[in-house]
Amino acid sequence: MAPRTRASKTGQALSGRPLRADAQRNRARILAAAEATLADKGPSASTEEIAHRAEVAVGTIFRHFPTKEALVEAVFVAGLRQLAEQARRLCTAPEPGAAFITFLTEAITRSTAKHAFARQMGGDNTAVMSRGPVAEAAQDLRRAMTALLDRAQRAKEIRGDIDITAVVALLVGASRAAEHTDGDERLRETVLAVVVDGLRPRDADRWAREDPSPQDQ
Repeated sequence: MAPRTRASKTGQALSGRPLRADAQRNRARILAAAEATLADKGPSASTEEIAHRAEVAVGTIFRHFPTKEALVEAVFVAGLRQLAEQARRLCTAPEPGAAFITFLTEAITRSTAKHAFARQMGGDNTAVMSRGPVAEAAQDLRRAMTALLDRAQRAKEIRGDIDITAVVALLVGASRAAEHTDGDERLRETVLAVVVDGLRPRDADRWAREDPSPQDQ
Protein backbone atom coordinates (compact mmCIF):
# COMPACT_ATOMS: atom_id res chain seq x y z
CA MET A 1 0.00 0.00 0.00
CA ALA A 2 1.33 3.45 -0.88
CA PRO A 3 2.51 5.52 2.10
CA ARG A 4 0.16 8.20 3.43
CA THR A 5 1.26 11.74 2.66
CA ARG A 6 0.51 14.94 4.51
CA ALA A 7 -0.82 18.09 2.93
CA SER A 8 1.18 21.23 2.45
CA LYS A 9 -0.07 24.77 3.07
CA THR A 10 -0.68 25.22 -0.65
CA GLY A 11 -3.33 22.54 -0.99
CA GLN A 12 -0.96 19.91 -2.33
CA ALA A 13 0.34 16.75 -0.74
CA LEU A 14 3.97 16.89 0.32
CA SER A 15 4.70 14.58 -2.60
CA GLY A 16 3.74 17.49 -4.87
CA ARG A 17 0.54 15.87 -6.12
CA PRO A 18 -2.70 17.90 -5.82
CA LEU A 19 -5.03 16.91 -3.00
CA ARG A 20 -8.06 14.81 -3.85
CA ALA A 21 -11.37 16.68 -3.99
CA ASP A 22 -12.51 15.29 -0.63
CA ALA A 23 -9.22 16.26 0.98
CA GLN A 24 -9.52 19.77 -0.44
CA ARG A 25 -13.02 20.07 1.02
CA ASN A 26 -11.79 18.86 4.41
CA ARG A 27 -8.95 21.37 4.36
CA ALA A 28 -11.33 24.23 3.54
CA ARG A 29 -13.69 23.17 6.34
CA ILE A 30 -10.81 22.96 8.80
CA LEU A 31 -9.57 26.44 7.90
CA ALA A 32 -13.06 27.94 8.21
CA ALA A 33 -13.66 26.20 11.54
CA ALA A 34 -10.24 27.24 12.85
CA GLU A 35 -10.82 30.87 11.90
CA ALA A 36 -14.20 30.95 13.64
CA THR A 37 -13.06 29.03 16.73
CA LEU A 38 -9.86 31.00 17.24
CA ALA A 39 -11.76 34.27 16.75
CA ASP A 40 -14.26 33.18 19.43
CA LYS A 41 -11.87 31.70 21.98
CA GLY A 42 -8.41 32.94 21.12
CA PRO A 43 -5.23 30.91 21.64
CA SER A 44 -6.93 28.74 24.26
CA ALA A 45 -9.10 27.08 21.58
CA SER A 46 -8.16 23.43 21.34
CA THR A 47 -7.61 21.33 18.25
CA GLU A 48 -10.48 19.14 19.46
CA GLU A 49 -12.86 22.12 19.41
CA ILE A 50 -11.76 23.02 15.90
CA ALA A 51 -12.24 19.41 14.75
CA HIS A 52 -15.72 19.32 16.29
CA ARG A 53 -16.70 22.53 14.52
CA ALA A 54 -15.31 21.27 11.21
CA GLU A 55 -17.00 17.88 11.73
CA VAL A 56 -13.77 16.00 11.11
CA ALA A 57 -11.56 13.79 13.26
CA VAL A 58 -8.62 15.39 15.07
CA GLY A 59 -6.33 13.13 13.08
CA THR A 60 -7.66 14.69 9.87
CA ILE A 61 -6.49 18.10 11.07
CA PHE A 62 -2.99 16.80 11.76
CA ARG A 63 -2.80 15.16 8.34
CA HIS A 64 -3.18 18.63 6.86
CA PHE A 65 -1.40 20.69 9.51
CA PRO A 66 1.29 18.97 11.62
CA THR A 67 1.02 21.52 14.47
CA LYS A 68 -1.50 24.00 15.80
CA GLU A 69 0.94 26.77 14.91
CA ALA A 70 0.93 25.60 11.29
CA LEU A 71 -2.87 25.67 11.31
CA VAL A 72 -2.98 29.23 12.69
CA GLU A 73 -0.48 30.36 10.05
CA ALA A 74 -2.56 28.75 7.31
CA VAL A 75 -5.67 30.60 8.55
CA PHE A 76 -3.71 33.85 8.53
CA VAL A 77 -2.44 33.26 4.98
CA ALA A 78 -5.92 32.27 3.77
CA GLY A 79 -7.28 35.58 5.10
CA LEU A 80 -4.66 37.55 3.17
CA ARG A 81 -5.43 35.55 0.02
CA GLN A 82 -9.15 36.25 0.41
CA LEU A 83 -8.52 39.99 0.67
CA ALA A 84 -6.30 39.87 -2.43
CA GLU A 85 -9.02 38.07 -4.37
CA GLN A 86 -11.59 40.63 -3.25
CA ALA A 87 -9.30 43.47 -4.40
CA ARG A 88 -8.90 41.84 -7.81
CA ARG A 89 -12.65 41.37 -8.17
CA LEU A 90 -13.27 45.01 -7.24
CA CYS A 91 -10.86 46.13 -9.96
CA THR A 92 -13.68 45.51 -12.44
CA ALA A 93 -16.35 47.39 -10.45
CA PRO A 94 -18.00 50.28 -12.33
CA GLU A 95 -17.13 52.93 -9.70
CA PRO A 96 -13.39 52.77 -8.92
CA GLY A 97 -13.51 55.09 -5.91
CA ALA A 98 -16.41 53.30 -4.27
CA ALA A 99 -14.68 49.97 -4.97
CA PHE A 100 -11.51 51.13 -3.23
CA ILE A 101 -13.45 52.38 -0.20
CA THR A 102 -15.40 49.10 -0.03
CA PHE A 103 -12.15 47.16 0.01
CA LEU A 104 -10.50 49.41 2.60
CA THR A 105 -13.51 49.17 4.92
CA GLU A 106 -13.49 45.38 4.70
CA ALA A 107 -9.74 45.23 5.27
CA ILE A 108 -9.99 47.41 8.38
CA THR A 109 -12.87 45.31 9.71
CA ARG A 110 -10.88 42.11 9.24
CA SER A 111 -7.68 43.50 10.69
CA THR A 112 -8.75 43.14 14.31
CA ALA A 113 -8.90 39.38 13.82
CA LYS A 114 -5.67 39.47 11.80
CA HIS A 115 -3.79 41.13 14.65
CA ALA A 116 -5.16 38.54 17.05
CA PHE A 117 -3.89 35.74 14.80
CA ALA A 118 -0.48 37.45 14.63
CA ARG A 119 -0.28 37.37 18.43
CA GLN A 120 -1.23 33.70 18.40
CA MET A 121 1.61 33.05 15.97
CA GLY A 122 4.08 34.34 18.52
CA GLY A 123 4.92 37.80 17.27
CA ASP A 124 3.67 41.25 16.44
CA ASN A 125 2.02 41.93 13.11
CA THR A 126 5.21 43.27 11.49
CA ALA A 127 7.31 40.25 12.49
CA VAL A 128 4.70 37.75 11.38
CA MET A 129 4.25 39.47 7.99
CA SER A 130 7.93 38.81 7.20
CA ARG A 131 7.59 35.02 7.39
CA GLY A 132 7.86 33.01 4.16
CA PRO A 133 4.27 31.96 3.27
CA VAL A 134 2.82 35.03 4.99
CA ALA A 135 5.22 37.38 3.19
CA GLU A 136 4.31 35.82 -0.17
CA ALA A 137 0.57 36.26 0.48
CA ALA A 138 1.16 39.80 1.75
CA GLN A 139 3.02 40.75 -1.43
CA ASP A 140 0.18 39.35 -3.52
CA LEU A 141 -2.27 41.44 -1.51
CA ARG A 142 -0.11 44.55 -1.90
CA ARG A 143 -0.06 44.13 -5.69
CA ALA A 144 -3.84 43.76 -5.80
CA MET A 145 -4.30 46.80 -3.56
CA THR A 146 -1.93 48.84 -5.74
CA ALA A 147 -3.98 48.06 -8.85
CA LEU A 148 -7.18 49.01 -7.04
CA LEU A 149 -5.69 52.28 -5.77
CA ASP A 150 -4.24 53.19 -9.17
CA ARG A 151 -7.60 52.66 -10.85
CA ALA A 152 -9.39 54.88 -8.31
CA GLN A 153 -6.77 57.62 -8.63
CA ARG A 154 -6.91 57.59 -12.43
CA ALA A 155 -10.65 58.11 -12.10
CA LYS A 156 -9.85 61.05 -9.76
CA GLU A 157 -12.07 59.52 -7.08
CA ILE A 158 -9.25 59.03 -4.55
CA ARG A 159 -6.70 61.73 -3.80
CA GLY A 160 -3.61 61.40 -5.97
CA ASP A 161 -0.93 62.36 -3.45
CA ILE A 162 -0.83 59.02 -1.62
CA ASP A 163 0.85 55.78 -2.66
CA ILE A 164 0.37 52.19 -1.56
CA THR A 165 2.85 52.57 1.31
CA ALA A 166 0.77 55.42 2.73
CA VAL A 167 -2.41 53.37 2.27
CA VAL A 168 -0.89 50.42 4.16
CA ALA A 169 0.19 52.76 6.98
CA LEU A 170 -3.31 54.25 7.07
CA LEU A 171 -4.84 50.78 7.09
CA VAL A 172 -2.69 49.72 10.05
CA GLY A 173 -3.50 52.90 11.98
CA ALA A 174 -7.22 52.71 11.29
CA SER A 175 -7.26 49.05 12.27
CA ARG A 176 -5.65 49.85 15.59
CA ALA A 177 -8.15 52.66 16.13
CA ALA A 178 -11.04 50.30 15.37
CA GLU A 179 -9.73 47.88 18.00
CA HIS A 180 -10.20 50.58 20.63
CA THR A 181 -13.89 51.16 19.96
CA ASP A 182 -14.82 48.40 22.46
CA GLY A 183 -17.50 46.97 20.20
CA ASP A 184 -19.27 50.32 19.81
CA GLU A 185 -20.56 50.07 16.24
CA ARG A 186 -21.39 53.77 15.92
CA LEU A 187 -17.92 54.75 17.10
CA ARG A 188 -16.31 52.30 14.70
CA GLU A 189 -18.36 53.74 11.83
CA THR A 190 -17.26 57.25 12.82
CA VAL A 191 -13.61 56.19 12.74
CA LEU A 192 -14.09 54.65 9.30
CA ALA A 193 -15.91 57.75 8.05
CA VAL A 194 -13.01 59.98 9.09
CA VAL A 195 -10.57 57.72 7.21
CA VAL A 196 -12.76 57.71 4.11
CA ASP A 197 -13.17 61.50 4.15
CA GLY A 198 -9.39 61.87 4.27
CA LEU A 199 -8.99 59.76 1.13
CA ARG A 200 -11.26 61.85 -1.04
CA PRO A 201 -9.68 64.32 -3.50
CA ARG A 202 -8.84 67.66 -1.94
CA ASP A 203 -10.79 70.70 -3.07
CA ALA A 204 -8.95 73.88 -2.08
CA ASP A 205 -11.83 76.13 -3.10
CA ARG A 206 -14.30 74.12 -1.04
CA TRP A 207 -12.08 74.28 2.05
CA ALA A 208 -11.66 78.02 1.56
CA ARG A 209 -15.41 78.50 1.39
CA GLU A 210 -16.08 76.39 4.44
CA ASP A 211 -13.14 77.65 6.55
CA PRO A 212 -12.63 81.35 5.78
CA SER A 213 -9.47 83.03 7.00
CA PRO A 214 -9.72 85.45 9.98
CA GLN A 215 -9.38 88.53 7.78
CA ASP A 216 -12.43 87.43 5.78
CA GLN A 217 -14.57 87.25 8.93
